[in-house]
Amino acid sequence: MSFFNFKVSSDFKPKLFTSLKHYSKEKFMADLMAGIIVGIVALPLAIAFGIASGVSPKEGLITAIIGGFIVSFLGGSSVQIGGPTGAFIIIVYGIIQQFGIGGLAVATVLAGVMLIGMGLLRLGTVIKFMPYPIIVGFTSGIALVIFTTQMKDFFGLSMQNVPADFISKWIAYGKAITTLNTGSLIVGLLSILIIIYSPKVIKKIPGSLIAIILMTVVVYLLKNYAGITGIETIGDRFEISSSLPAPDTIPISWENINLLLPAAFTIAMLGAIESLLSATVADGITGDRQNSNTELIAQGVANLVTPIFHGIPVTGAIARTMTNINNGGRTPVAGIVHAVVLLLILLFLVPLTKHIPMACLAGVLIIVAYNMSEWRTFRSLLKNPKSDIIVLLVTFFLTVVFDLTIAIEIGILLAMVLLVKRISETSNISVIKDELNMESDAEKTADNDKLILPKGVEVYEIDGPFFFGIANKFEASTRWMDAKRPKVRIIRMRKVPFMDSTGLHNLESLYRLSHKEGIQLVLSGVNDKIKEMLNKSGLANKIGKENICSNINEALARTNNLLIELE
Repeated sequence: MSFFNFKVSSDFKPKLFTSLKHYSKEKFMADLMAGIIVGIVALPLAIAFGIASGVSPKEGLITAIIGGFIVSFLGGSSVQIGGPTGAFIIIVYGIIQQFGIGGLAVATVLAGVMLIGMGLLRLGTVIKFMPYPIIVGFTSGIALVIFTTQMKDFFGLSMQNVPADFISKWIAYGKAITTLNTGSLIVGLLSILIIIYSPKVIKKIPGSLIAIILMTVVVYLLKNYAGITGIETIGDRFEISSSLPAPDTIPISWENINLLLPAAFTIAMLGAIESLLSATVADGITGDRQNSNTELIAQGVANLVTPIFHGIPVTGAIARTMTNINNGGRTPVAGIVHAVVLLLILLFLVPLTKHIPMACLAGVLIIVAYNMSEWRTFRSLLKNPKSDIIVLLVTFFLTVVFDLTIAIEIGILLAMVLLVKRISETSNISVIKDELNMESDAEKTADNDKLILPKGVEVYEIDGPFFFGIANKFEASTRWMDAKRPKVRIIRMRKVPFMDSTGLHNLESLYRLSHKEGIQLVLSGVNDKIKEMLNKSGLANKIGKENICSNINEALARTNNLLIELE
């Protein structure tokens, strides 16, 4: 069925159920191993993302467990791994600072509703074509902001309040640099080095996990046996329990909805873009084909449920999805196993996480930020056309200096304006009064390469979409007239793929002007969609259906009849 000209999806088909039809022991063993490895990889990231987002490590784990399970259970990708990601850190942190945990829960639920709506309206294929400069711009901006937020823990600075905005943060860091903790800085630097170089020696275990284990042991020994207590750990800042959280109510009210709709829209758009981008990259490696609309619905459900258990926004995680693929995962069972592994860690091993040094987690997030930055891609895009460069730099600047909500909204708006400008520049309108060159014309039927126009006839040929972007260009062309008025105007539309309401209005204005001056209007090469639009608007009846022709030869034949009638 249809709703406001959108088709509502009726093909919600989670990949899990189709995958289980031909499931085997061999596939299960491959998914089991991949799921265990991904669960181990996800552990330090879930903890780090939770803390950086302004909540506790437990909330990060809960998000990875519940969100990861739902995304795998209901998703449209065979290998997608869902959970908290670095892209959400700045938006989540900002919402918590302004509206609190309750505000974040409301925004996440609203985003979940939006994502489900996007999936039901089959917008998945549209969202996947988000302009690349916007994606790179806000991804690089997010990376720089994440890097900035980690300076306090990386250097062990003593600061009571860290300013929210980018520039003020660096000013505050500069003032607090005298409080630098050498031990924290060494832990942070060693963590980065371990993450970078350990994969060259141990390929199966992620460098971030190795860094956390080694640095936690070292700091624990220093604190308990060497009397060095200045290196802050998770336990110094958070109280962590190993129990599952009880479901809570979401403080939804009209006031909260109005306040948090912009933030919810940002969460929904960012989640949709990142999830579909991750699934598309995975498809290119596995040869599978995602159901993008089902994936959006699954992401929406995950974001509806996780806030009830104090979780943060969920999306597809590219790094964990790639880890899943590289370790043999090929069905959603691997993602479910990953969620179960994290659940077991939460129930039995979480008390140990209190010994993890904050500087080590800062090192993990600095590497995450570096990998997110895509600085090589950013640099290459600076060689692209000016319109792409403007979108890239504006999105990047707004993400860093202001916030992601403004960056995405203005970035999309700017990209749309520049796209309209580019399409308008490629669309042409020509006025022909003497002869039509038919040498390479698809409507050519005779041997002659030219069609001589009868006296008193002029042709307006539109080459490209007839929409608001070229409305002024068309209007200007129709005003270019000799003192001697034509008897018949042919509007040739064979190269017009679509027409919007502005194009329809211009066409109707031309009809009224022509009718007032006693000039007959004939349309040529009108496709079925435009014919339907003309019929619905009533303009077809005004022009006369006999004056709406399929090709130029038919239009000229009709024109000759009109000229005879006018004599």
